[in-house]
Amino acid sequence: MGIGSSSFSGASGKDLDYVVMQVTLKEKFLGTGSGNLTELETVINAQAAKGYRLHTITTSNGGSKGLMGGDRIQATLVFEKIK
Repeated sequence: MGIGSSSFSGASGKDLDYVVMQVTLKEKFLGTGSGNLTELETVINAQAAKGYRLHTITTSNGGSKGLMGGDRIQATLVFEKIK
């Protein structure tokens, strides 16, 4: 059972009205659920600390990363500046 890694872009937070970020989550091969939801939570909370709220989130399946690697899920998050 592997816990994958995720990668995410850093939002500039330079007083933009909207910020778009992509987070790649790697699903565990055995069992259900992502092994790195904590990292997704960290991204959302970091943007909240900058004065943004999560406006929209979409996901798409990125396919298998290899034997015993599980699936990759690409999440696109749109944050809106709280005024």
